[in-house]
Amino acid sequence: MTNENVREIVTEQQDGVMQIRIQRPEKKNALTLAMYAGLTAALIEAERDPAVRVAVLTGSGDSFTSGNDIADFLAAPPTGDDSPVFQFLAALRQFGKPLIAAVNGVAVGIGVTMLLHCDLIYVRAGAILQLPFVNLGLCPEAGSSLLLPRLIGYPRAAEWLLLGELFRAEQALDWGLINGIGTDAEATRELAMAKAQRLAQQPPAAVHLTKTLLKRAEAQAVEDTIALESQYFVEQLSSPEAQATLRAFVERGRSSRGK
Repeated sequence: MTNENVREIVTEQQDGVMQIRIQRPEKKNALTLAMYAGLTAALIEAERDPAVRVAVLTGSGDSFTSGNDIADFLAAPPTGDDSPVFQFLAALRQFGKPLIAAVNGVAVGIGVTMLLHCDLIYVRAGAILQLPFVNLGLCPEAGSSLLLPRLIGYPRAAEWLLLGELFRAEQALDWGLINGIGTDAEATRELAMAKAQRLAQQPPAAVHLTKTLLKRAEAQAVEDTIALESQYFVEQLSSPEAQATLRAFVERGRSSRGK
């Protein structure tokens, strides 16, 4: 099923599992404001539907998501809590059912930070990931400045966030960010769906309570960190260094398409 207003967000529901797929492969699944709204709507639908016990996030083509569509982002930058990207982050943080990621390919920016809010994460072998916020003159988002050091340790988190260098699925597994690796995109989805189906067969109240308890100790800190990061992100987005870097990124994309 496709969200009636956002054709790039497709949901499929079967046997208690809702798969939410980002489907814009010609743009490496780069996220527009409308797509953020579609993702938020899909998560809310999955949360409210008693027939859905587990949700699975995945992408199409060779990418999970390459992050923000920068041109779309610059045309209507986030300004506050009602901005589509921040609404999506709130839906992620508040999602009470198990959330699994099947990362079928490239994951950049929010394509990585959204994983920090998933309960189980499976990534295609050799997939490239990146957290290029500083490279773009921005700061981390989605609570990543708190959650990433807690998951993999400060030195490793600092390397990924301050240098913004590429890393691969194998390093993400070795450093403790993800649960497992699939040999290819289809195997990765199958692995994620197998775990989802197993979770869907577990007693739902016990699953929900266990997830709540697992996240309880850091819930307030995550909420506070996202709020602070969002404030700094909005401020930094209007800075001369971020504007220059982001516009140069858009121009490089246009030049490469023109060749």
